[in-house]
Amino acid sequence: MRYSIGDLARRTGLTIKAVRFYSDRGLVPPSGRNAAGHRRYDDAALARLDLVRTLRDLGLDLASIRRIVDGEATVADIAARHAEALAVEIRVLHLRRAVWSAIADRGSTTEETRLVHQLARLSEVERRRLIGDFLAEALGDRPDLAGLARTLTPELPEDPSPGQLDAWIELAGLTQDADFRAALRRLADQHEGGLRRDLAAEVRDAVTPALAAGVAPDSPQAAAIVDGLGRDPGELRAWLGVVHDPRRERYLELLAVINGWAAPESLTPTLDWLTAATAS
Repeated sequence: MRYSIGDLARRTGLTIKAVRFYSDRGLVPPSGRNAAGHRRYDDAALARLDLVRTLRDLGLDLASIRRIVDGEATVADIAARHAEALAVEIRVLHLRRAVWSAIADRGSTTEETRLVHQLARLSEVERRRLIGDFLAEALGDRPDLAGLARTLTPELPEDPSPGQLDAWIELAGLTQDADFRAALRRLADQHEGGLRRDLAAEVRDAVTPALAAGVAPDSPQAAAIVDGLGRDPGELRAWLGVVHDPRRERYLELLAVINGWAAPESLTPTLDWLTAATAS
């Protein structure tokens, strides 16, 4: 069967201009011409044009399409390379999206915009160095806190989701907060000074039932709960002054997103209650 350019356009859904373009480029050569000199195409050309349209719809360049239709490469070969290139492009777009989202959310200045961009573009080695320096300054070079340092280390995947990228940028920004570093260092110093690391768990276990029962923090029941912790109220207030920092909890939330962990339980209601109870 013989087809005109108009026939091919109607059968493939392309415009006549597009069919003529592919024909002029040699991707869909005519099988002959009629008496008037107009190009005519056969069924093989129709099938070839349909393949060209499909590959173009998938974003393939004309040079790669020519190699496929001319039998110089298989669709699978080109697809593998194209998929890899798209994966790289997608990662770049995710990175840009995360950067712009962070800038918009923070209302960043020009200088902050540069910082956010730099943090987002860090290599894995650079990310590890940044976090290592942060934890070394915050926790000190103490063997007893080595396990804690490992649990506070983000592991951004090779192909992170947009949410993980967003979380990494925010967390990396927190590590640049000198006051936050100092606050964590004070928490580590409290550990060395005798306040055990499991105090948070003890507080949660003691206070959670009181919260659920609606015990007021200024009540005699609350005073008994505070006494049951076996800590001097002044010592507890000092501990709360360090641990009850929204940046600490935010760091743990972001860490969970980056590492793909379950969201941590919020200690804020518990610490709010204990803060009020120790102030009474």
